Amino acid sequence: MELDMTELEQAEKLQDAYRSLRDEVGKVIVGQTTTIDQIIIALLSRGHCLLVGVPGLAKTLLIQTISQALDLSFSRIQFTPDLMPSDITGTEIIQETDTGGKEFRFVKGPIFAHVVLADEINRTPPKTQAALLEAMQEHHVTAAGHTYHLEEPFFVLATQNPIEQEGTYPLPEAQLDRFMLNLWVDYPTFEEEVSVVRNTTSNRKITVQSVISQQDLLQYQQLVRMVPVADNVIEYAVGLVAKTRPNNPNAPKLVKDNLSWGAGPRASQNLVLGAKALALLEGRMTPLIEDVKRLAIPVLRHRIFTNFNAEAEGRSTVNIIEDLIR
Repeated sequence: MELDMTELEQAEKLQDAYRSLRDEVGKVIVGQTTTIDQIIIALLSRGHCLLVGVPGLAKTLLIQTISQALDLSFSRIQFTPDLMPSDITGTEIIQETDTGGKEFRFVKGPIFAHVVLADEINRTPPKTQAALLEAMQEHHVTAAGHTYHLEEPFFVLATQNPIEQEGTYPLPEAQLDRFMLNLWVDYPTFEEEVSVVRNTTSNRKITVQSVISQQDLLQYQQLVRMVPVADNVIEYAVGLVAKTRPNNPNAPKLVKDNLSWGAGPRASQNLVLGAKALALLEGRMTPLIEDVKRLAIPVLRHRIFTNFNAEAEGRSTVNIIEDLIR
């Protein structure tokens, strides 16, 4: 199966839109090109992203800027220890009807937006973190026995401070698995930090233009699903994920010695979808094994868990994934 002429034209339009989007985001965000690209890949794949980094690295600003460059509704939820699930999904209130009676009315919460920024998601207890689970996976919210569907596209971008910092609640495995990519935001280089300081301490006003409409984005998401993939690429992705499972007879000694838990089938799906999106952005009509390798770390690092042996030897999940790819 190959893309027809209409779909090829759409692919070219996507590449133009991608360049425009990067240019607009680049007006505000200095550097972080890999992170920006991976967020766009998740967006095209209908996935969610978890950005991890110490405070002050412009994680929130990056997400806000991307939402401005997309013609989509945006909401921000600041996660705190006292946040309740209804503060995210919405709540029912009693109001008077025209006839003088009273009825319940559901007031939608901030989850009802195209792009939802869950800021410092690990600052709130598990009960409130779980309020995001249904929305992220099923794209709807259930309240008082009624189901409310979220308008497409729906995209959750969560930021998280490193777990080592005080006052944090580690995300449960089930919720981590809902995120397609786990992106680590690092400190800027010296030159990048000079540009950041120069830009943010002047009187310069920057306006970000919307370059991708809601309808266009839905079409691009559909286009990604239609990209053909060779069997050997799918088999490589599935094989790589299977090797992360310590109870798999074919798992290498490295995995059996250092991992207590491996990745599930959702990781294989995300590797293939992400590879499709990456290929399209780079002007190729089918993904390669190399595309799967490039996405292996952000797709797998939050889905595999090291044991005491790995921690004692100072082995991280990233080290293990790099060794598996080799």
